[in-house]
Amino acid sequence: MSVYKNDKPEYLKQAIDSISIEQSLKPDEIVLVVDGPVPESLNIMIQNLSKALSSLKVIPLKENVGLGKALNIGMEHVSNELVARMDSDDISLSDRFEKQLPFMIENKDIAVCGGQMSEFIDHPDNIVGYRYVPLTFDECRKYYRDRDPLNHVTVMMRKSAVMEAGNYLPWHLDEDTYLWGRILEKGFKIANINDVLVNVRVGKEMYARRGGWKYFKSDVGILKWKLNHGLTDKPRFLYNYIVRFSVQVLMPNRLRSFVFKKLLRKNS
Repeated sequence: MSVYKNDKPEYLKQAIDSISIEQSLKPDEIVLVVDGPVPESLNIMIQNLSKALSSLKVIPLKENVGLGKALNIGMEHVSNELVARMDSDDISLSDRFEKQLPFMIENKDIAVCGGQMSEFIDHPDNIVGYRYVPLTFDECRKYYRDRDPLNHVTVMMRKSAVMEAGNYLPWHLDEDTYLWGRILEKGFKIANINDVLVNVRVGKEMYARRGGWKYFKSDVGILKWKLNHGLTDKPRFLYNYIVRFSVQVLMPNRLRSFVFKKLLRKNS
């Protein structure tokens, strides 16, 4: 998990509680990368959590390096082969690890296992939608041509596979997409289980962040990378280019929000 100056202390506590004291199968290590200086209130919360949890390993960075580099550093500090990913403002369901760990033990050919996710606004019980992803490796590889086949905050990964693929690398808002592509390129398999594993905090600002030229250029860069590395073809590239330009550049935030909620998510 990575945390930075704009994260709220109470959200961080909820997130860490959800993967520690509230988990039916508790992790023996939680790596928290503090991405640069943070406000005093957040720093106090981190200190309090560190005192309460012997499993919490805090990695402070002197300056903000961005999510990709922060996760890269975090992976370097992970002690175990199996490592789960989590955001600092989301909530893992209490049986998440109890479901993922057996899957990874039984399916040793799978390098990354994700799951389904719910989305909420303001309060965890106010679920407004779900993002479902395909289950099998073949389905996931095909899905990658268009969209991420893994919900990033739900994944459990084999560290050895991640490191062989080059670890997390910076790519604005697409660090995970870039990693999944390099993992597939190395011949590793990915899959999902058919259970909701994480409840993700969303809001109007999320859809605003998914629009604009900067986001579009980043996405197009990933599309070109997929094409150049044989992970998509020209017809799919052109289709995705047109769709992303329409949604991310031409649409106002309100309409983009409607598209994400009604077309790219399942209603609760």
